[in-house]
Order: sequence, then structure tokens, then C-alpha cells
Amino acid sequence: MLHLPRKMLYALEAVVDIAFNARPDPVQSKEVTKRQGIPLRYLEQVMQQLVHGGILKGVRGPRGGYRLARERRRITAGDVIRVISAAEVEEDTQIFASEIGRTVVGPLWEEAQAAMLAQLDAVTLEDLCQRALEKGEVESTADASHFEI
Repeated sequence: MLHLPRKMLYALEAVVDIAFNARPDPVQSKEVTKRQGIPLRYLEQVMQQLVHGGILKGVRGPRGGYRLARERRRITAGDVIRVISAAEVEEDTQIFASEIGRTVVGPLWEEAQAAMLAQLDAVTLEDLCQRALEKGEVESTADASHFEI
């Protein structure tokens, strides 16, 4: 079964957490770790990649942390996955050793990835936040469904 690497799943969890909790102050990494159980060593790397990728904004200072760089209805799950995936591709390039790998297996894998990204592009952070509310995973605030940055 296909699965997303842990780092990508952590990135999605962290971004949804920030979408709910970055009002009025930015969210600190240690708060996300406490709420979501994401190891801080992974989280710091993921957050920096998301800042560089334009998903999050880093806020400096004693009350600093992270905020969404855009409205949550304008960020898709696919956007988050692409940012983390781009960093991973630099570290791990897959090279097929055989002609069958290059001409048959490689293109099949690329088609599967494209289909998965198309599905992830159809889901916004707003959608994920709404799902979390429906599942009772987070508490609703008065303006949670209408949050704009």
C-alpha cells in the first residue's frame, strides 16, 4: 500500500494545528509537539521547510512562532506535500538500474504520484479544519470557520 512518509504526515498535522491555533499569537513548535505528539526534532525541520516553501511565516521574538502565510482556504494538502517532497527529492533521488525500471516502472510510479497529488490538491486546509471540527478533534472558536489572515 502506498503511504506518505512520516515527515509529510507530520507536516500536514502541524499545518492544521497552526491553522486553528495561530490567533492572535503565532504558534510555537513546542505547543504543536505538546498537542500533536510530533517529535520536536522532526517538527523543527518540517517547519523551516514550510516557511521556505511559502506555507508558513516565521515570527521572531519571545512570543514568536509560526502562522499560515496565506488563508487556509488557499493552501491545499498537495501544496504542503510538494514542499516537503521537494526537500526529500534533493536528498534521495531514485534511479532505476534497468531499462524496464526506466521505461515501465518509473512512468507508472509517476502516474500514481500525479493521481495522488491531484486528490490532495482537491483538499484545502479549510476542508481539513472542518473535518477536525466534525470529528471533535479540536474545539471551535467563534471565528474558527471564518479565519482570514
